[in-house]
Amino acid sequence: MNEHRAGWREWAGLGVLALPTLLVSIDVFVMLLALPHISEALGATSTQQLWIMDIYGFMLSGFMITMGTLGDRIGRRKLLLIGSAAFGLASVLAAFSTSPLTLIASRALLGVAGSTLAPCALALITAMFRDPKQRGLAIGLWLVCFMGGAAVGPVVGGVLLENFWWGSVFLLGVPAMILLMILGPLILPEHRDESAGRLDFRSVALSLAAILPIVYGLKELARVGPEPIPFLALAGGFAFGIAFVRRQRRLADPLLDLRLFGNRAFSTALGCMFAGTMLMGALMMFISQHLQLVGGLSPLRAGLWMLPGVAASGIAFFVSPLLARRIRPAYLIGGGIGLSCIGLLVLTQVPAHAAPALVATGFALTNLGAGPFVTLGTDLVVGNAPPAKAGSAAALNETSGEFGFALGIALLGSLATAVYRSSTPPAAGETLADAVLGGDGSVIAVARSAFVTGMHLAALVSAVILAGVAVAVVFLLRPTTSH
Repeated sequence: MNEHRAGWREWAGLGVLALPTLLVSIDVFVMLLALPHISEALGATSTQQLWIMDIYGFMLSGFMITMGTLGDRIGRRKLLLIGSAAFGLASVLAAFSTSPLTLIASRALLGVAGSTLAPCALALITAMFRDPKQRGLAIGLWLVCFMGGAAVGPVVGGVLLENFWWGSVFLLGVPAMILLMILGPLILPEHRDESAGRLDFRSVALSLAAILPIVYGLKELARVGPEPIPFLALAGGFAFGIAFVRRQRRLADPLLDLRLFGNRAFSTALGCMFAGTMLMGALMMFISQHLQLVGGLSPLRAGLWMLPGVAASGIAFFVSPLLARRIRPAYLIGGGIGLSCIGLLVLTQVPAHAAPALVATGFALTNLGAGPFVTLGTDLVVGNAPPAKAGSAAALNETSGEFGFALGIALLGSLATAVYRSSTPPAAGETLADAVLGGDGSVIAVARSAFVTGMHLAALVSAVILAGVAVAVVFLLRPTTSH
């Protein structure tokens, strides 16, 4: 096994891959703070604000599978460097945009360029770290950098927006991309599938026609509720998705090799990642709103109360690969999900008034338990794919997370909204934010109670479903040994 162990060059390469991940993660999270400043400076309408926020995620989700497969064909390092250069240029364009439409176009380019980063980085990590123990640790460290961006993003964004203009938040990733383009050819190895054929552009078009309407439909479902347009978008996306799958089955060299799903560990890990992201990703929304709109905290103080949860994620990402050397993945992932269920049950006890310590405790327990399935699940997905298909596997892993997050927001958000609307008078508006802006004390009290009831129900439903996922994981992954 010693011939497979990584040396200083591989660990240095991990650092080269991790730095852009950290800064791109910061770049994503500071957008939430920057949007009011952007709207004021550029005169963006509410619809344009929505597209400024969402177009990045649409393009990221839509192109991830294509870019993962393209990296397998032309070389993962090559595509990573091309994507990094494009990301840097698009960041500069976004920073100096003079109109909402220019910024929307720049954010779209950022999404396309960003779709190359995670699949290529994960595929390169898989190739560089052939020893399973080292690979698990490397993936854990890479994920810690992503969570690090989530932790420091609001703080860095606040400093930039206080001292510079709104466009400065887009320039954070540019130095890292320049560094990656300089060091990448010197340190990162090149890997590609030598036997791969040409890219099937019809499959690319079908994948976009499937993914983009589904993501759009889910986002609109969360925003406007059960209206005809979101359901039409979902139906159209699923129709194109069926056509995409049928074409992949006929092609000798498909864009997405469906045989990957024949591996039990791969399919189970991917399903676990999807379910976990779907059910726990939406909780960030509830927790942030409770701290600010129910607890009355400022955005900065709310962000500080969320830091223990972010720190718990980082610790879990780092420790989980080390524990996996002694504990079977099935039991470690299942036990972690069980801990997340306890965290969710803590959130069902949060009152309709300020209780930041209880909210932070539930959030931290939920994130701590999520560490094994995120880290080990990612390792199982990319580690159980053939080396030639590592980019495709990494892209599937990232795409399932994007789908899960959007679906969780749509389903759990819709559930909580239905509870809110059925329990409040018309004066409370559509959301708790509307009621707080209205300023009527008695209405706000009723609205806060209704919001918390919806939050309790969403957390309880998530806990029940995740408990079932934990049982399924233990049963299906039990034959998979620890590294």
